[in-house]
Amino acid sequence: MQCEAQSEASDRQGTRETRDVVVVGGGASGLTAARAAARRGLSVTLLERTMQVGGNLRTHRDGDWQIELGPNTLMMKPPLHTLLDELGLLDEAQPANPDARRRYIVYRGAPVALPSHWLKAPINSLIGPRGVGALLCEPFRRRAPQAEESLADFVTRRLGRRALDHLVDPFVSGVYAGDPERLSAQAAMPRLVALEREYGSLVRGGLVRLRQARRAPPALPREWRGQLVSFPAGLQRLAERLAEDIVAQPDASIHCECEVSGVYREGEYWRVETAPGQGFRARELVLAVPAPTAAALLAPLDPQVAAPLEAIAYPPVNAVSVGFRRADIAHPLDGFGMLIPGVEHRQTLGALFSSTLFPGRAPSDHVLLTAFLGGRRQPEAAASDDDAQVAQVVADLRDLLGISGEPVWQSVSRWPQAIPQYELGHLERIAALETALERHPGLSLIGNWRDGIAVGDCLENGRRLGERIAEALNEG
Repeated sequence: MQCEAQSEASDRQGTRETRDVVVVGGGASGLTAARAAARRGLSVTLLERTMQVGGNLRTHRDGDWQIELGPNTLMMKPPLHTLLDELGLLDEAQPANPDARRRYIVYRGAPVALPSHWLKAPINSLIGPRGVGALLCEPFRRRAPQAEESLADFVTRRLGRRALDHLVDPFVSGVYAGDPERLSAQAAMPRLVALEREYGSLVRGGLVRLRQARRAPPALPREWRGQLVSFPAGLQRLAERLAEDIVAQPDASIHCECEVSGVYREGEYWRVETAPGQGFRARELVLAVPAPTAAALLAPLDPQVAAPLEAIAYPPVNAVSVGFRRADIAHPLDGFGMLIPGVEHRQTLGALFSSTLFPGRAPSDHVLLTAFLGGRRQPEAAASDDDAQVAQVVADLRDLLGISGEPVWQSVSRWPQAIPQYELGHLERIAALETALERHPGLSLIGNWRDGIAVGDCLENGRRLGERIAEALNEG
């Protein structure tokens, strides 16, 4: 990992060391913002509070067991393909097992695979004739008023309560660990809302978009289309390569174990304090940190900037990894994983079949599951000790997967502030933030709390921000 302690130059000169750009936060957004600015000739320093960059891109290896503490996969899209190619990582990229295309959802106490083809939908218990009927009626439903509505209201209005309870609710748990009654449809699923707005129907709009995609030139080589990917050493490998590429630039550096204690405006510059009398000055300051962290740093500067950030909820989520002997699980584990809707009344939100997704995640004749507890609706489920967390997961999954034995290996990764919630009013909060930021030129805020929570979104948003900053400074 290309990380240094606080720079010697800063120690000597106090806050007098001046950089074009200082990026606070070494997660996916901060790394790509710093990289894009540095590759365009700017002097860049990235400051990371912890011992290593990557944010929630963290991989842990214990003998033959390998787990992801945060996200487990990346979706290969053109921007990610370009990034991996630039970093020399395409040859290392590892496509997921083809079985990962199969997704299970628990229905009436049993895992049911989503249909692999729409012709199978009527005989699939998750959808069935009633679900097909709702889809056929959907194009004839009226559009909603322009007012914001919850994701639950949007889905119920367009597709009915059954689709919400058995399809969308578990999907929301898997992506946001959120509550569809609180999430904003416009903020959390803008593409879905756009289909209704542009075409008057999700079904009609989806068919149009599908035809457009088929006619468009292929955006990716065939072998990467629709692929979920990782690396043999895990997703942390991507963070390491981004860091290596940053410090390979002529005037760029990364400092880990370097916590920012305050940010201040000094004339045309931003002053970033990392310790009494130590820090940096920057023409451009990027805060690529969670919303609560950004709010705490900016509240003394401008409460109106901090207020929208403080209103973004971050529920706790624990990733509970459990390893079993293969013979002790009856289910074939032939899929990406299994989501558990709220109507099933279990604490576990879902489980990934981690050793199915990629090789090298578990010893021979063993399997690895990664389950999740907590979230917006059951934050208390993440509060117990590690043994209780494992016991809860095993109790919830035992009958669903036919587990006959006990775990032979376990690990609990805790995220007290896990996934930002794009809840009702989120877009208004972001708009208020942007208005307040107009009073502070040279200050940019970025992270998974805006413009998409997926790692791919963060990587691309960071790149775009870094390029915009470089373009503005180079022209200036």
